[in-house]
Amino acid sequence: MVAKAGSGTGLKNPIRKVAVIGAGLMGHGIAQVFALGGCKVTLHDVDGAILENAVKRIKENFQLLGEARQVRPASAERALARIRTTTDLEEAAADAHFVTEAVSEDLELKRRIFEWLDRVTARHAILASNTSTLKITDIGGHLRGSDRVVTTHWFNPPYLVPVVEIVRAETTSPETVDLTAEFLTKMGKEPVRILKEVPGFLINRIQTAMFREVLSLLEMGVAEPAEIDRAVMGSFGLRLPIIGPLKTVDLGGLDIWYKGMKYLYPFFDNSREPQKVMREKVEAGLLGRKTGKGFFEYPPASSGNEEERERDKKMIKLLSLLHSKKR
Repeated sequence: MVAKAGSGTGLKNPIRKVAVIGAGLMGHGIAQVFALGGCKVTLHDVDGAILENAVKRIKENFQLLGEARQVRPASAERALARIRTTTDLEEAAADAHFVTEAVSEDLELKRRIFEWLDRVTARHAILASNTSTLKITDIGGHLRGSDRVVTTHWFNPPYLVPVVEIVRAETTSPETVDLTAEFLTKMGKEPVRILKEVPGFLINRIQTAMFREVLSLLEMGVAEPAEIDRAVMGSFGLRLPIIGPLKTVDLGGLDIWYKGMKYLYPFFDNSREPQKVMREKVEAGLLGRKTGKGFFEYPPASSGNEEERERDKKMIKLLSLLHSKKR
């Protein structure tokens, strides 16, 4: 690794030691990426059982990658050897050059963690949050070392999805952003710099806007859930990994899209609250696969990770195909 850690202080050190705070859905995959990239990783959680499950899931992820010939067994073994786990927060973060916080979306919890990290970490260490909606300015903009805080928003599954959003706080130094982007690139990711800190950043705003319209169509009885999913997956969803939305408009012709927008915009959903169909399911405890039913039903005997494993296998094949086309 030659990426440097630092902030406006001008202090720099190679990023070789990384801490990930929170070993749940996102944290274990983020730790896997850093370890595969050559860093020594300390993965922290308050619950030892969560840490054990995190290591198990990382091994399963490497097994999938190995079966797809994306990672050699020896590389996976070396990466696993670089990961250690602990329930001691100070042990995890004190000597880290780069810290990624990946706990639940609780502003006060994140603020407390960042306040503690600001006290115990070296001044040159970069402090990143994986928040998906909260402003990093609210999380760490008040700290003594607020110039070294930044959002690095990963997407699930983090060990596969290439893009990571980088969002700066009002106080974040340009050097911190540059070094974070350089580091993520060396880890095999595609950093996207968000120029203005807005709620939901870039991708979640686009995704949630689409979901709002999907729920509206569902409520109106336009199509059944399975048909809606099938329609998206087999149309513009198929095109998106190859060509983005703005290039699509360019190729189709702005004049044609403009006429379509003028006609359709008045019919689009403009709800300011989650729709009734969503609220009723949440209130009834129909939360998706984890409760056995959401928009679809899931058999009680199915493994909790089966859906994710099938998703990941398909994503690995797609990413492999896309990478081969770039060569």
